[in-house]
Amino acid sequence: MIRNRIAAIAATTAAAALLLTACNGTGGDSSAAGSAVGSGAGSALGNLSFNSGTAKQNNAAPGTGDWATSPGKPASKPVAKKWVQLSAASAGDLNPVVVNGSGFTLYRFDKDTADPSKSNCAGECATTWPPVLVAPGGKIFVDGVNKSDVGVVERADGNLQVTIDGWPVYRFSKDLKPGDTNGQGVGGTWFGVTPDGQKAGAPAEEQEQGQEQGDTGTAAPATSVTLSDEPNFGDPSEGLAGSGCQNVGRDDSASSLQASGTLKIWSEKDCKGESKVVQGNIADLAAIDFDDTISSVFLG
Repeated sequence: MIRNRIAAIAATTAAAALLLTACNGTGGDSSAAGSAVGSGAGSALGNLSFNSGTAKQNNAAPGTGDWATSPGKPASKPVAKKWVQLSAASAGDLNPVVVNGSGFTLYRFDKDTADPSKSNCAGECATTWPPVLVAPGGKIFVDGVNKSDVGVVERADGNLQVTIDGWPVYRFSKDLKPGDTNGQGVGGTWFGVTPDGQKAGAPAEEQEQGQEQGDTGTAAPATSVTLSDEPNFGDPSEGLAGSGCQNVGRDDSASSLQASGTLKIWSEKDCKGESKVVQGNIADLAAIDFDDTISSVFLG
């Protein structure tokens, strides 16, 4: 009888240990990350380790994780996917916004979905906007971000992309130093991501695209714009100012633009043809499929 009880206790203890291992993965503070889990990523999420604090505070190895990825480049090496860091911080005019372990701003994309989590940025888009990736069994360091808001979604190529409140998160290839926010407002669809998954910067209602000619949303409208023939605001360039529809001097030449506020850009003169509502500076119009396409703009 005693031997049977001992055997039963041992079996129960072993089963509990196996269950705990399956739930907690690789150690650390490994509590499950809420409901922000993309299709096919549930088991992978269970194998991730969630650790409070920064990578440095957790003694991450040099040259790994976020520290192994070059500015503006995708995380292509396996060592770069060993861990990612999500820190609540400020960058430029964005406060709060989430940055990674190297201090680079993280973004969300309006054309993605959060419920269910799904990335709609692949191919050239994913080169311009490298997704934040973590390997199965890897670590996510959370610093001012609630673990319950963090998850992963499986991309079409099988990689696991980190999500915040269901939104897949990315870096921007034109952010070349910590604290850059060159991706903010690009195409009216890319915004820094806050610790709770919202759009950083202006209130959400100020970031909606206008639907009618001249409607640039409720954000402050731009009254001037500088159009540059080269990406990253290189010369030659031309400036337009005023209100209403303005035809550009050099048709179909702009590869980047600078503006304070929102404006609408058009593919044909007199504000006709294809259009997009944009906000702020856009370092590369190719990122929104409008390179060498602007023929007119609507200001004011």
